[in-house]
Amino acid sequence: MTKMMSCSFSSFSCTIILVLSLFASSLQVEARAFFVFGDSLVDNGNNNYLITSARADSPPYGIDYPSHRPTGRFSNGLNIPDIISEQLGMEPTLPYLSPELTGDKLLVGANFASAGVGILNDTGIQFLNIIRIGKQLEYFEQYQRRVTAVIGAEQTQQLVNSALVLITLGGNDFVNNYYLVPFSARSRQFALPDYVRYLISEYRKILQKLYELGARRVLVTGTGPMGCVPAELAQRSPTGECAVELQRAASLFNPQLTQLLSDLNSQLAADVFVAANTYAMHMDFVSNPQAYGFVTSKIACCGQGPYNGIGLCTPLSNLCPNRDLYAFWDPFHPSEKANRIIVQQILTGSSTYMNPMNLSSIMALDSRT
Repeated sequence: MTKMMSCSFSSFSCTIILVLSLFASSLQVEARAFFVFGDSLVDNGNNNYLITSARADSPPYGIDYPSHRPTGRFSNGLNIPDIISEQLGMEPTLPYLSPELTGDKLLVGANFASAGVGILNDTGIQFLNIIRIGKQLEYFEQYQRRVTAVIGAEQTQQLVNSALVLITLGGNDFVNNYYLVPFSARSRQFALPDYVRYLISEYRKILQKLYELGARRVLVTGTGPMGCVPAELAQRSPTGECAVELQRAASLFNPQLTQLLSDLNSQLAADVFVAANTYAMHMDFVSNPQAYGFVTSKIACCGQGPYNGIGLCTPLSNLCPNRDLYAFWDPFHPSEKANRIIVQQILTGSSTYMNPMNLSSIMALDSRT
């Protein structure tokens, strides 16, 4: 009654308050959480909280990040999830292990990714203490229990069901498992085509578990052109051509992954899983770096040895003065500028890059339902 009375004295200010409250509630509906799973391409700092050698916590990592300091991202600046959040106008997610991830911050989502992990549990064992994908999914369950304590079970389910999810796995199962120099147990156990089929069958279980845990919009990236990264050129390519065997692995894995996602969507009668053809996205600038403003796609900005591809990026490494001129930041990971090119294709790319639809289409579709 008091509110009604106060409105009669100032109908203009009442209108403004009403419009603002409606605007705020519409923003609340539009906002969606973002969850990230996978490896170093999308880890934004979880491994900083672990005793592991798979870390990016020393300079010059983060040299172009807003703070100009290392953050645990394997990048000179922002990585793919950061740029997706930025482009969609969302607050960036925090690493799940961050002590800052509490209260309202939980509602933004969480990044569970951990550098070094793969589809298989024995991938990345040389890094010792990393968050394997099964553990990442356990943390996702734990996350949901934590959020339920804040907003209740029904709201939590709604938050998870309407969230955007990104998962990036597979590359390490080749470069840090099957093709480990000088040889690996997996390469003795499987011929490459059989290994790929095994990976796909294990990935199916992971994606089904993600669905069981409530994920309904999942971007799944394939592997990039693994044979073209500076680390592999340094080890396997005297001429600078992409390493044939790793390229063959990618050419076997990626189409089978796309088929798996299509099969899962058919079973679910919904477009839950979206294939991001990161191989094609990378190959655009790997095969024609100058067209994207890069001087090279063979030499890493930070590293040492041939192609700056040996070992890790450290304070003692060679460091290029302008990171925007390099497609690769370190021996394995794209520069922020390259990540921006990839995210642009995720957002607006044709069916060559995104199947069955790009992220802009997903956002438009979901805003109407």
